[in-house]
Amino acid sequence: MQNTRVFKMSFASVYPHYVRKAEKKGRTREELDTIICWLTGYDQQTLQKQMDKQVDFETFFAEAPQLNPNVTKITGVICGYRVEEIEDKLMQKIRYLDKLVDELAKGRSMDKILRT
Repeated sequence: MQNTRVFKMSFASVYPHYVRKAEKKGRTREELDTIICWLTGYDQQTLQKQMDKQVDFETFFAEAPQLNPNVTKITGVICGYRVEEIEDKLMQKIRYLDKLVDELAKGRSMDKILRT
């Protein structure tokens, strides 16, 4: 995997793609933000600040208050890789987020996405 390029991508530049993917399938930006906040520990205000600062994915996850303790319950394949087997921890966090966005777009219920 060419990780360096992905790590340096601005989170704010990818966020609209997440929104489009969710809304295209009848889900909301609020649901997307709930998922992102659940994963990272950001609240709505700090999430918006990160986007306003145009931080890259590396900084976005490095400054995340706390990765959700249930993150290990996120399993499955994303981009051809099993998320639970990705060795690079930053890439794994990015793929966790991708997996959650995919689950949202596929119509999975929020309680299942949030592993409650």
